[in-house]
Amino acid sequence: MEKILFLEGKFSEKIWGGARLKTEYAYPIPSDKTGEYWAISGMEGASSVVTNGDFKGESLRDIYRNHKDLFGNSKEENFPLLVKIIDAADDLSIQVHPDDEMAARLENSKGKTECWYILNEEDASIVFGLKVKSKEEAIKLIDERKWTDLLREVPTQKGDFFFVRAGTVHAIKKDSLILEIQQASDITYRLYDYDRKDADGNLRQLHLEKSKEVIKIIKEEGQIQKISQQGYEERILTENEYFEVREFKFKSEGVFKRAKPYLLESVIEGAGEIEIDGEVYPLKKGDFFIITNFAKDYKITGKLTIIEANPMEV
Repeated sequence: MEKILFLEGKFSEKIWGGARLKTEYAYPIPSDKTGEYWAISGMEGASSVVTNGDFKGESLRDIYRNHKDLFGNSKEENFPLLVKIIDAADDLSIQVHPDDEMAARLENSKGKTECWYILNEEDASIVFGLKVKSKEEAIKLIDERKWTDLLREVPTQKGDFFFVRAGTVHAIKKDSLILEIQQASDITYRLYDYDRKDADGNLRQLHLEKSKEVIKIIKEEGQIQKISQQGYEERILTENEYFEVREFKFKSEGVFKRAKPYLLESVIEGAGEIEIDGEVYPLKKGDFFIITNFAKDYKITGKLTIIEANPMEV
């Protein structure tokens, strides 16, 4: 069975999208309003497609459902995580996602906890949480439309990491380029959208009542752990109940034994190669792949940065 699955994702055009997925990664974007690249996805209607080996041309969604042994015989019915790149040429709406309990009750869906790894070189910012200390105070300011008093804006730089637990009010702002890793859910509630109009002159739909219901006042969580190894530097970015995320900056090489049932890999900088049980595959910026449960030992060589994720529940 396959030990590595290279993937081709799906693009999504957005009112706030841009063209950096073409200029930064040479992707064949559909237009200069391309906001997202769903790189590792098993989502219905937007699944990644495998580009190598025996499963070439098949969707990750189908492979995950029909070949669970590749993924450690996971008990999850559908692929549990979604990895995407977001190009924000303009501000995204102020939004919030429900947790598992609320998403099941309101939408018959899983919730959406996510995290952001900042890719943009230029100055940018995000909305990350609220300035207030209670939900009651937050709802009062929402009703009064006092957004400046409510929203906490944070400057960002390349390599920054933010864990965005469900219930956190947030927004990606103009000029941001972000790698997002999240629960495989597309439930988003818009709280505010700057009174923008769509191409037909209509205000975009808001979800005020649902937003107010799911909002939580959440403290920042966790400390990033740095680990220096010979040939590379590693940072543990998050270990939460849904997923683990690590950053690997390779200076020469790193040798690994696969310790998780399967691993999601995003090459965000540089080039090199990966050798798995004697087979060698080239790697470059913009590549996304999965190391499956059939891989044992692997070695990554070159000067490149990889963000690695794995689900906590299999």
